[in-house]
Amino acid sequence: MEPLPDWGTIPRMLHHQAGHHPDVPVLGAVTVRELADRATRVARGLMSLGVRQGDRVAVWGVNDATWVEYAFGVWCAGAVIVPLSARYKGIEAEALLAKTGTEVVLVGSEGLAGLLPPMSGLRHTIGPGGTLTRDELLAAAHDTPLHDALARALAVQPHDLCEIMSTSGTTGTPKGVMLDHAQVLRGYWDWAEIVTLRQGDRYPVIAPFAHGFGLNAGLLACVLRLATMIPVPAFTPETVIDLIESGKVTVLAGAPAFFSRLLTELEQAPRDFSSLRVAICGAAAVPPALVRRVLDEIGVERMINAYGLMEGTVVSMTRAGDPVEVIAATTGRPVPGIEVRIVDDDGKQVADGERGEILQRGYGVMRGYWDDPARTAEAIDGDGWLHTGDIGYLDPAGNVAIVDRKKELFIVNGFNVSPAEVESLLLREGSLAQAAVVGMPDDRAGECGWAFVVPRPGVEVEAGTLVAWAKENMSSYKVPRRVFVVDSLPVNANGKIDKLALRASSAGERG
Repeated sequence: MEPLPDWGTIPRMLHHQAGHHPDVPVLGAVTVRELADRATRVARGLMSLGVRQGDRVAVWGVNDATWVEYAFGVWCAGAVIVPLSARYKGIEAEALLAKTGTEVVLVGSEGLAGLLPPMSGLRHTIGPGGTLTRDELLAAAHDTPLHDALARALAVQPHDLCEIMSTSGTTGTPKGVMLDHAQVLRGYWDWAEIVTLRQGDRYPVIAPFAHGFGLNAGLLACVLRLATMIPVPAFTPETVIDLIESGKVTVLAGAPAFFSRLLTELEQAPRDFSSLRVAICGAAAVPPALVRRVLDEIGVERMINAYGLMEGTVVSMTRAGDPVEVIAATTGRPVPGIEVRIVDDDGKQVADGERGEILQRGYGVMRGYWDDPARTAEAIDGDGWLHTGDIGYLDPAGNVAIVDRKKELFIVNGFNVSPAEVESLLLREGSLAQAAVVGMPDDRAGECGWAFVVPRPGVEVEAGTLVAWAKENMSSYKVPRRVFVVDSLPVNANGKIDKLALRASSAGERG
C-alpha cells in the first residue's frame, strides 16, 4: 500500500494538491487550484458570517459543483459538515439540525430552504429561498482577509471533527456519526488505493454526497487521488449509461441491478463501454454469473466488492487476484488497520464459517454519536470493538461474508430505513394512536416498508390518505409501500409490538 501523505487534515490536503498539481481537473473541467480558490472564498464568507472553528454547517442539495465547493469551504473554515439528504422534507431536516446545533445551512437546490420550519437556533439559510443568497455569501468574503482564512484552514488538527453523518437509528431519531479528519483521510486513501483510483480517471458520483459513500468515496477520494469526479444530481440508468459513453467513464460504482442493466444494453444495441476500467459493487452477495459477465463482456480490469458502514468507514474489500467466487460471495478481507471478529450472542468469538455478529476495531471506528454517550456506549464496547449489528462469518482466508442484519433496519434502493423513525414520523400526522413498520421483500427496491396503523379513538383513517401525507413529509424511500389500518397491534410476552407476528400475518398479502 502506498503510504498516506502527511497531510493530517482535509484543508491541508486540498491546498497541497492545489499547490503541486494546480492544473489537474478534479470536478468536471474545474482544476484543483480553481476548487481550492472557490472553497477558500466560501470559507471567507462563512467566517464573515461568524462561523467559528468547530461550528456545524449543513449542506443541503443534490450532487453538483456547488455542493463540492461548499463542502471544502466548510472544511477550510474549520467547521464540521452536516450533510442533509436532498430527499429530506422539512421535519426530517429540522430534527438533524436541532440535534447537532447547526446554525448555518448552505442550500444548493431550488425549493429546499422553503421546506424548513422556523427554527430558533438557525442564524442563516444561504441559497434559493433562504435568508441570504449565494452571491451575498460570496460578497461577504471580502470582509475576511485571505491570510485569516488560510490561517484558519491550517489551524485544523487531524483529530478535529470533519463531518457528522446522519444514520437511521432503532429508537426513531437519527443519530449523528462523528468522524475526524485523520480517519476519513486514511480510510479513503486506502480505499482509493485498493480501487486503483488515479489521476486521469473519470468517476461519476452516483451516491448522494449526503451519504457517507458519496461524500467520502466520491467527492473526497477524487481530490485525494486527483481523479475527475462527475457529480450525478439525480440517478437514472439511462442518464448514467449515456454518460459512460459520452464522458469516457473509467470507474463506476453501482448496485448489482445496475450492472445487469449495462449488460442488457450491450445485448440490445452496440454500446461503447470500453473506457470502463473498474467496477465497484458493494453488496452482501453478487451473482457469480454477473461478476463473470461484467469482467468478460464489459471488459473491466477489476470488479470489487466492499463492506463499510457509517460508524466504521471502510471495513473490508476484495483485492486484485481474488477469484470470482470470493468477489460474489464475500466483501473481501479487512483493510489495513482494521480488525474484524465474529461473535455469538454471548460475545464469544465463533469459529471460521460460523455465523455471528460482525465486530470491528481500528482507526476507522467513529468517535461516537453526537451528544449521545449512552448510544455510543451501546455501539462501542470497552475494548474499542464496534458492534455493527450485521450478521456474517469469516471464511478460512479471512474474507468477510454478510448474511443478515441483527437490527431492524431495512434497505430500500440502497438507503437504510429505520422502522422506528418512520413510525415516529407517521405519528406526527395526527390521526394515529399507534404505528408499526416492518421491512418486506420487494422486487423493485430490494425491500420496502409496510406500515400497520391503529387510528385514534373516533378517527377514521384511509390508507391512501396516509400514504399521500407520507409522500409530502418524508423522503421517498421512507414512505411505506403499503399501509394496513388495524384495530390493534400484536404484542409479545414483554408487552412490545411483535413484529415477527406482523410479518407472519402479512405473508398472504404479498404479491
